[in-house]
Amino acid sequence: MPLKEIVKESKSKMSKAIDILKEELRGLRTGRASTGLVEHIRVDYYGSPTPLNQLATLATPQGDTILIKPFDPSSLHDIEKAIKASDLSIAPIVEGKMIRLNVPPLSEERRKQLSQQAKQLGEQTKVSVRNVRRDAIKHLEKEEKDSVITEDDLNLGKKQIDDITKQFSGDADKMIEAKSEEIMTS
Repeated sequence: MPLKEIVKESKSKMSKAIDILKEELRGLRTGRASTGLVEHIRVDYYGSPTPLNQLATLATPQGDTILIKPFDPSSLHDIEKAIKASDLSIAPIVEGKMIRLNVPPLSEERRKQLSQQAKQLGEQTKVSVRNVRRDAIKHLEKEEKDSVITEDDLNLGKKQIDDITKQFSGDADKMIEAKSEEIMTS
């Protein structure tokens, strides 16, 4: 496999790790209501687990409230049951054909726990990025050993992989810092 392909594949895998981190951070609670908290809750809808954002309109009319309006009113109780079964710890309030979630303010202790959780997610992502780096360098060394690429290409590839790794690790750090700041100040 040529050098460019190995670098491109590694960059793609690292980018996916960062995308996963973004999604996980969206689901972390802050002091404000966010539809990201409930979007990916799976609702048992006609026997198949379906993400909530495909079954209902989600809105945050106020800073501490999430409104859920199902497209199909008959799914209201299934949605309510899925929210109760989730790890949100927020009681759904059924009002006619919609569900209201009142997001309570976070205690200082809970803010610290959530901030720590965000840091752990960031560390997991950085470990994934470093694992991609390790695999890419092994691949480069194998290609050089098999005389597919030169020693100069090997060194160039290692440098490129290291630069990409630093970039994505830095991106993860920035995202975690921003999320921690959001958790602690909101």
